[in-house]
Amino acid sequence: MALEQELETYRRNLSGMLDQEQRYVLVQGERVVGFYDLMRDALKAGYEEFGLDPFLVKKVEAVEKPLYYSRNIKPCPT
Repeated sequence: MALEQELETYRRNLSGMLDQEQRYVLVQGERVVGFYDLMRDALKAGYEEFGLDPFLVKKVEAVEKPLYYSRNIKPCPT
């Protein structure tokens, strides 16, 4: 699975990041790099610093809201 180390770093540090809730965190390896108000700013910083090396951008949330997707999606009528 991709980004296992970054996700573990996020989970391990979450309780200490809750003062930044609803902001976006940039994580690379075992390092929390920084926090950003906008996802695009976090992504830009990640690409500028790490290029194509793996990094994670994730919204800091005490409780993650599940996303639901339906399999009953009809094909585009084109």
